[in-house]
Amino acid sequence: MDGSGGNRPEARPAAHPEPQAARRGGARAAPARPKAQRVEALERAFSILEAFADGPSRLTLAELTRRTGLYNSTALRLAATLEQGGFLLRDPDGRFRLGPSLWRLGSLYQRGFDLAAEVRPALDRLAEATGETSAFYVREGERRVCLYRRHGAQEIRHHVEEGAELPLDSGASARVLRAFTGDAGPAHDVVRAAGGHVSFGEREPEAAAAAAPVFLAGGAFAGALTVAGLRARFSEARAAAIFRAVKAEAAALSERLGARPRR
Repeated sequence: MDGSGGNRPEARPAAHPEPQAARRGGARAAPARPKAQRVEALERAFSILEAFADGPSRLTLAELTRRTGLYNSTALRLAATLEQGGFLLRDPDGRFRLGPSLWRLGSLYQRGFDLAAEVRPALDRLAEATGETSAFYVREGERRVCLYRRHGAQEIRHHVEEGAELPLDSGASARVLRAFTGDAGPAHDVVRAAGGHVSFGEREPEAAAAAAPVFLAGGAFAGALTVAGLRARFSEARAAAIFRAVKAEAAALSERLGARPRR
């Protein structure tokens, strides 16, 4: 159960109609100021890279255009630019794959958090104690990213890869991430008061999970520590025990990262 999303819409970019006043020769009205600055060329380039998110690791130009909704000429021009920067590589058979610049930036991203040395042992302890998959998630906009994970010993288990992006609308770690990054509302108040959340089939009907927040020095929120597995193995009593273990490990991890003990 990896929770990967479906294919993205493939609509081709619509042409921008010329304002009616300009067509009549009149004065052109000042455009409304956008809420956020956007650069369409960059967005299209990012869509090329995102096309690889759901696999396979090598894509033809036709597959890139199908997954992004871009025209062949646009996709080829953007892919060539990304190739020059090392973000894409093109094999002799013409297929594209992700390039080494992404690996370098990803490594810098992980080093910037400086969490792995402490988080991975915590994940090991949780996975060994529960037999289920443990993971550490961070929030990126309206998505959550699995930064680190340790698969459990169960043969049938919750499966998620490091670097995977998942929705932020449901699931134990998603609720913790939203509650402790400022989202308002009664549901988030409940999560904050409980010090975490236990979910049963919220994102995947056959999955259950327990998550708790991890903090840095000064009380800054770091991410969500999570244990997830098959819902059939999460009885009420076992779910409560796993939740206590996750909260205890999250509190200990927070202290090791410099956070003061929280009431």
